[in-house]
Amino acid sequence: MTSLKRSHEADPLASNISSKVYVRSTRSGKVQKIVREVYLRTDIPCSSKLCKACLERAPRNAAGQIQPFVLSDKPAGTKAVPQGHYLVPDTNALLNAMDLFEQGSSFYDVINLQTVLEELRNRSLPLYNRLVGLTKSEDKRFYVFYNDFRLETYVNREPNESVNDRNDRAVRLAVKWYGDHLARTMANKVPAIVMLSDDQDNLRKARAQGLHASTLAGYVEGLEDGEKLLDMIAESQSQGGFQKPSQMLYPEYYTMSKMMTGVKAGLMHQGIFNVSPYNYLEGSIKVPAFPKPLLVLDRESINRAVDGDVVVVELLPRDKWKEPSTQIIEEDTITRNENADAEERDDFVSDKERKALQEEVKKTQKASSESQLQPTAKVVGVIKRNWRQYVGHIDPSSASKSSTQGRKQDSVFLIPMDKKIPKIRLRTRQVSELLGKRLLVTIDTWDRDSRHPVGHFVRSLGELETKGAETEALLLEWDVQYRPFPKTVLDCLPKEGHDWKVPASTDDPGWRDREDLRELLICSIDPPGCQDIDDALHARKLPNGNYEVGVHIADVSHFVKPANAMDAEASIRGTTVYLVDKRIDMLPMILGTDLCSLKPYVERFAFSVIWEVNKNADIVDVRFTKSVIKSREAFSYEQAQLRIDDKAQQDDLTNGMRMLLKLSKKLKKKRMEAGALSLSSPEVKVQMESESSDPIDVKTKELLDTNSLVEEFMLFANVSVAAKIYEAFPQTAILRRHAAPPKTNFDELSNQLRVKKGLELRTDSSKALADSLDQCVEPQEPFFNTLVRIMATRCMMSAEYFCSGTQAYPGFRHYGLASEIYTHFTSPIRRYADLLAHRQLAAAIGYEAVHPSVRSRGRLEAVCKNINVRHRNAQMAGRASIAYYVGQALKGKVAEEDAFVMKIFSNGFVVLVPRFGIEGLIRLRDLAEPEPDSEFDAESYTLTTKGSRAVNVELFQKVKVRVRDEKDERTGKRGVRMELIGA
Repeated sequence: MTSLKRSHEADPLASNISSKVYVRSTRSGKVQKIVREVYLRTDIPCSSKLCKACLERAPRNAAGQIQPFVLSDKPAGTKAVPQGHYLVPDTNALLNAMDLFEQGSSFYDVINLQTVLEELRNRSLPLYNRLVGLTKSEDKRFYVFYNDFRLETYVNREPNESVNDRNDRAVRLAVKWYGDHLARTMANKVPAIVMLSDDQDNLRKARAQGLHASTLAGYVEGLEDGEKLLDMIAESQSQGGFQKPSQMLYPEYYTMSKMMTGVKAGLMHQGIFNVSPYNYLEGSIKVPAFPKPLLVLDRESINRAVDGDVVVVELLPRDKWKEPSTQIIEEDTITRNENADAEERDDFVSDKERKALQEEVKKTQKASSESQLQPTAKVVGVIKRNWRQYVGHIDPSSASKSSTQGRKQDSVFLIPMDKKIPKIRLRTRQVSELLGKRLLVTIDTWDRDSRHPVGHFVRSLGELETKGAETEALLLEWDVQYRPFPKTVLDCLPKEGHDWKVPASTDDPGWRDREDLRELLICSIDPPGCQDIDDALHARKLPNGNYEVGVHIADVSHFVKPANAMDAEASIRGTTVYLVDKRIDMLPMILGTDLCSLKPYVERFAFSVIWEVNKNADIVDVRFTKSVIKSREAFSYEQAQLRIDDKAQQDDLTNGMRMLLKLSKKLKKKRMEAGALSLSSPEVKVQMESESSDPIDVKTKELLDTNSLVEEFMLFANVSVAAKIYEAFPQTAILRRHAAPPKTNFDELSNQLRVKKGLELRTDSSKALADSLDQCVEPQEPFFNTLVRIMATRCMMSAEYFCSGTQAYPGFRHYGLASEIYTHFTSPIRRYADLLAHRQLAAAIGYEAVHPSVRSRGRLEAVCKNINVRHRNAQMAGRASIAYYVGQALKGKVAEEDAFVMKIFSNGFVVLVPRFGIEGLIRLRDLAEPEPDSEFDAESYTLTTKGSRAVNVELFQKVKVRVRDEKDERTGKRGVRMELIGA
C-alpha cells in the first residue's frame, strides 16, 4: 500500500510548513488526536506606518487594496522610553487589567499577538470579546499580529515544555522580531517595543534577552496620570497589599473532581446562588432534587459565594435545618465602622451578627411544628463566578481622615448599589477625590483569608445624585449596552438617510411580491409621544357579513439584513430599553423613529397579517404578506378612546376602530375562558417639567379599552405567526413559552390568604388560578384584588424565548396567556426576537430564502439565551429608573398616603403605596426611640409592638403612611422613606 503522507523532503516549501497537534476528548469519552498543518508566511505585515517594506509586500484583496496600517508613525513616549513605543501585552496583563487598556488617556498602539488572543479566549470569553472590540476601535490603534502564521515568529513547542512556557517564548520572540524589524526602517525615532507582563519568570527571561519589559504597575507609574491609573490594577498584581490575618477565615473549596463526583452521585447539588434582598446572611439555591430551595445561612456556610454564582452545596444534618428568616438583617447596619485594613479572626462573625443569628435560632426552636423547617446547606465550591463590574460609592466611615488629605494608598470599603452584593475592599490613592462619587469597580479575588472580596477602581461616573451619574449607574448595573452605534453599523443604513422613501414605481425590486395596501384605512394606537411605531391596524366589513382585520408591522427585516454589522449589534443589545427620561435603542434612531416607523400620511414597508373572522371573532382564514401601507392617523390611547366614544364621528376610519374594539372584547373573553391570567404590577407614570426635564409628579397609569384593543390583536397576530413558523421550521422556530409555576411557589401566598381572609387559591391549572384570583375580593377595599394579583405575579416563572427543537410540544405552552403556542412578532423595532420571527415568516411564505443564521439551531439557542437576559435587564433598568425619578419627584415634599402591608418580619414590615407604585420597608427602629419591644406570630402573620410605641400590624392590612424622600446611606440612592402614621 502506498502512503499518501506528504514528503517534506520533496517539497521546496517544506520549511514553511509546520504542524500543530491537539489532543481532545470526545463526548463519548474517547481521546482524539488532531494534527493541523500550518502554512507559514513572510508577508504578514507589522502594520506600523513607519514601515515601507511591509507596505510593499502586504497581501491585497480582490480590488488590489491592502488593509490600512494601524500603528502610529509617532507613538507616545514615556519617562522610560521618550522616543515613543508600541506595547505588546501577554495574556496575564490582559486578564488582570483589561480596564486599563480600555481607558482613554493612554494605552494606544498595542500589538495583540495571535498567541495571546487565543489563550485569552480560552481563559475568559468576556475579556476576549472586550479586546476584539478594542481592535475594531479606530482611535485606540490595537493591531492583531498573526505571529503563529509568520515564518520568523512561529514557535514550535519543545519536548517537556508546558503550553504556558511555549506561549511566553512566542511573546518574547515576537517582541524581539518587532524590535529588529523596525530598526531596519531607519526612522529618526524608532519606537521601543515594550512587553507588558506580571509573570516574573517571563520578565526575567525577556530582560536577559535585552528586551524592554515591564510589569503593569511599573509601566503605569511612568505615565503622566500614572498615580490615578494605579488604582485600576488588580490588588494581587500591585505592590503592597492588605494586612493578612494569621488564620484562614473560610473553609477551603472542594476540588472540581470531588464536586463533580458528588453532584453525579446525588450527594451534592449544583445551582445558582441567590441572596435574600432582606437578609444578607441568608441565601438560597434551587436544585432539581428538591421542590423548595435549599437555604444557606450564615457567613461561613455562604463561604464567599456572591449572588449569581454557580455553586455546589452540600446538605447539612437535619438538626441544623431552619425556617426561612423572618428578620431584616442589613450588612451596613451590622458592619458599620468596620476597619477596611483589619482582618482579625476574632472579628470574622461580629457580635451583631451573632446576636442576629441567636434570635433566628431561638425562633426556630420555639416553632411548634417541623412543617416549616427547610433543608439547609453549605457552599463547598464555586463552578463559575458571575462577577461583573459593580456600581457603588465609598463608605465615608471607612475612609480615615489622613486618607482624605494625602496621596498615600489607603484601604476603603465600596458599598454596591445592589444590596445583594457584599462590601468590596479597594486600595486607592484618590480617596478624597472619590468620596461622594458614583464609582465603577471590579472584584478581583476573594481569598479564604479575606473577610470581604477585594477589587479595584475602574472609573468615576460623577457626583452622587446627579442625573447623568445615576442614569449611567443603572445602565451599567443592569448591563445595558448604551455606547453610540459604531461607524460599521451606521454604514449599513440606506445611503439616502431621512430622505429614503418607498420607491414610486411598483416595478422597483423593493416592491417584489409586496401587496399594495395603501388604500386601506389603517391607523396606529400607541402611548402618547410614541415615535417608534411598530404596529398599525385596520378592520372593514366584508360583503359576506364577516370582517377583515389586519395587523401591519414595520418591515424592519427589509433594512436589517442577516449577519451584517447592524444585525450583530442588534442581536447583542437584544431589546430597546425605556427609561423615564430617555430610550436606549436596539437599532439606530433613524430606523426606529423614521424609516421603519409606521408614521401617519407616509408610505411604509410593512409585514401584514390579515384575517377573515366571523362575528364571534373565530378565524375563517388567515394570510401573511409583505406589503406597502399608508397609515391615516397616529392616535394615542386616549385620543382613540375619545374618537370611538364620540357618536358624532361616523367616518369609515372611526367605525373601523369600533369594529376592532368589539372584536377585541370577544377575543379577550375567549382567552379568559381558556384560562388566561389577568396579573398585575404596580405601574406609575412620572410627569416631567417640559423645559428642565425634572420630575414634578407621579401618577398611576390609567388603562383604557383602547389599551386592551391593541394588546388583543397583537396577541392574536403573535399566535398566528407562531403556528406558521413552527409549521415551516419545526426545529428552529423562535417561540416564547411561559412554564406553569411549581405548586410550591404558591404555598406561602395560599396559606396567607387562607389564614388572613379565609380565601382559597387553587393552582392546579391556569383556569383554576384565574377563577380563584377573581374570588379574592373585599367589598370595602377594591385595591385588595390588585394587591393579591401583584403578589401572585411574583410567584410566577419568567416567560422565555426558546428554539422549538429544544422542547417537546407540550412545553411550548404559554401559561399566562393560556395559549398552546406563542411568539413575538409585533415589535421588531425594539425586540430582536421579533426580527428573527419576521425572517422566518418571510421564508415560510416563500418571500425569500432561509439565511443560514435563521436555520442554525446552535446559533439560535445562543441568541435566545442572550435576549432572555437582555429582556429581563431592560425591565429591571426601567423599574430602577422609575424608582429613581419617584424619589426625585418627592424631593423636599411630604405626602400622607394609604398603603397595604405585603410582607411581615419579626423586626419590620413591607408596605406598598398604590399612589406611587412603590414598596417601602418600615423597621421597628423607625417606629420610635428606643426601638419598641415586639412579638411576632409567624402563623397568623401578625406583628405586635409595645413599650415606646404600641401598634398591631397584620398582613394585607390597610395602613396610613407618611412618604418623604430620603437618600439611602447604604446605596447612595435617593428613594423614599416611609413612616407609619396609623395602623
